[in-house]
Amino acid sequence: MIPRPTVRVIRSVRRCLGAFGLVLIALVLIGCGGPEAIDYSGPVAGWDAFGGDAGGLQYSPLTQVTAANVTDLELAWVHKHGDISDGSDGTTRTSYNVAPILVDDTLVVCTGYNRVIAIDAETGAERWAFDPEQRLTKLRGPYPRVCRGVAHWPGNDDPAPCSSRILTATVDSQLIAIDAANGKPCEDFGTHGRVELREGVDGEPWEYYVTAPPLVVGDLVVVGALVSDNLRADAPSGVVRAFDVRSGRLAWAWDPVPPGSERPADAEGYRPGTANVWSIMSADAERDLIFIPTGNAAPDYFAGNRGGLDYYSSATVALRASTGQVVWRRQYVHHDLWDYDTPSQPTLWDFPGPDGPIPVVVQSTKMGHVFILHRETGEPLFPIEERPVPQNGVPLETLSPTQPFPTHVPALHPSSFGPEDAWGFTSYDQGKCAEIIARYRHDGIFTPPTLEGSIQFPGSAGGANWGGVAIDGSGVLFVNQTRMPAVIKLIPRAEYDAMPDKTSTYPAELYPMKGTPYALSRFPLLSPFDAPCNAPPWGTLTAVDLVKGEVLWEVALGTTRDQAPFPMWLSLGAPNLGGPLATAGGLLFIGATTDKFLRAFDVRSGEEIWTQRLPFTANSNPITYRLRPDGKQYVLIAAGGHGWSEPGDALMAFALPD
Repeated sequence: MIPRPTVRVIRSVRRCLGAFGLVLIALVLIGCGGPEAIDYSGPVAGWDAFGGDAGGLQYSPLTQVTAANVTDLELAWVHKHGDISDGSDGTTRTSYNVAPILVDDTLVVCTGYNRVIAIDAETGAERWAFDPEQRLTKLRGPYPRVCRGVAHWPGNDDPAPCSSRILTATVDSQLIAIDAANGKPCEDFGTHGRVELREGVDGEPWEYYVTAPPLVVGDLVVVGALVSDNLRADAPSGVVRAFDVRSGRLAWAWDPVPPGSERPADAEGYRPGTANVWSIMSADAERDLIFIPTGNAAPDYFAGNRGGLDYYSSATVALRASTGQVVWRRQYVHHDLWDYDTPSQPTLWDFPGPDGPIPVVVQSTKMGHVFILHRETGEPLFPIEERPVPQNGVPLETLSPTQPFPTHVPALHPSSFGPEDAWGFTSYDQGKCAEIIARYRHDGIFTPPTLEGSIQFPGSAGGANWGGVAIDGSGVLFVNQTRMPAVIKLIPRAEYDAMPDKTSTYPAELYPMKGTPYALSRFPLLSPFDAPCNAPPWGTLTAVDLVKGEVLWEVALGTTRDQAPFPMWLSLGAPNLGGPLATAGGLLFIGATTDKFLRAFDVRSGEEIWTQRLPFTANSNPITYRLRPDGKQYVLIAAGGHGWSEPGDALMAFALPD
């Protein structure tokens, strides 16, 4: 088949040159050739969970789409669900950040309104939809209404209703089981298919809700929750719970309090203020282990009165899947004062050791650090150094004298930033940035929050974030990161209480941090032209050889298009949220940026070899699948915006032409 653009060219030239021109065109086409025939000899593979599998490799063995033919990819189909809010009606705006899962030949997605939709994986036709009819319409803070994915319990081959189940969790704090065959609630699960997750958790509904997909391990479904940042020291508990996937009965609850501080058996509810688990969890069913990335104990920027509750903060914690008992913990930030949550899914991989494969957990962080830990013990495969970090924070604060730094993989984000590092489009804005930077304290990474203001670099969005990493079959890790400094400033309580206007104006944020001596002001470090004051790239894509611990390449990810107020689209990199997909075809696919593109990179060189313009930004993780030996490989992305861009609802599938 001749590509559509070529057909348009033929028609234009035909009108100009007549029959003689057609002869010339035929000779050209014979010499150049059209798209190559599709290779059907490669493997077939699905996409079973958020990261492809329970271990979150975000890697596919599919080879039909390669670096040689990726430029032939065409839009195969688009599905639009219509669940869009820009916030103008008083509700929280939506974003469409889902990573779909594949159940047999059906894709299952969830929307910002937590509707669950089943879609034919080869045509995009809708098969069924389930509406939970949310009660909560307004969330607190700058974050959009989002559902990043659902989970599947395969059950058995019994044809009875709900023998195969979709598990979804909502911003209404409900865990819901629905029949994978038709989308109807499983009546035997909880109460008419629902379990209330607010049971035992104090706080307002908008302080505690779920955005990440549940985790299915055997016959259990495990779920954590997002807890609103920096509102109060006694924020809702960060409890993680497992429920029987058939009945919805509570199997176990892990209340992340320090050892020896467990609540008495007769205490009501779970402990407030503990580290929450808002991001994506992983599982190793054979070892009966789940791996949990934890956030901060409350609040994020003052720890003087946490009373040890940050023991499990900013860590990866391994729990026994069947009981919820702690097996090991590895903390990446001691006494975290920077909102340096462990943001991404712990990735399970087999490190090629001298005596055979070593099961490991690979964890990326907001600081640009990559840790490689033994999966069974949490011990590092390579030394982790405790290095001195800046001191002298605010009165009543306590600081850790050291922080852990990995030694095998170098830091993937710069950590120093001063007036000499100021950047601008012109000497004017560069000079203004140097003046702004000089106002605030910065002694390198882990500079504590101060009353006069401290520069945080990396910022609280990273580095890496919830999109995570991809690891391909050769042991190369791919990670996208944001590079954008921020200013964090603590405000004495009396001064905050006297402020007549306590509203936040985006992108500046103001938080009360009730129950502490301070409130928080946080804002990005921007020039008079609203560009970051640090030198680009402002978004990066990096490839790392995990065995050698070497950076193979790093490229800018994204452009200023769709954000700059003028039509000067520069390849300076862009702040990004969403993750990568690696394939055995030698490709890395990623959206994530503030411009409206899906991109493909050559995994060997980092060269950007294909781009596809999208109707909305794609702040989600792409997936790929191929259903049958005579079928096509599809590459899929949800384009639905984020807090920084227009909300949308487009699920888009690409494949090679016939």
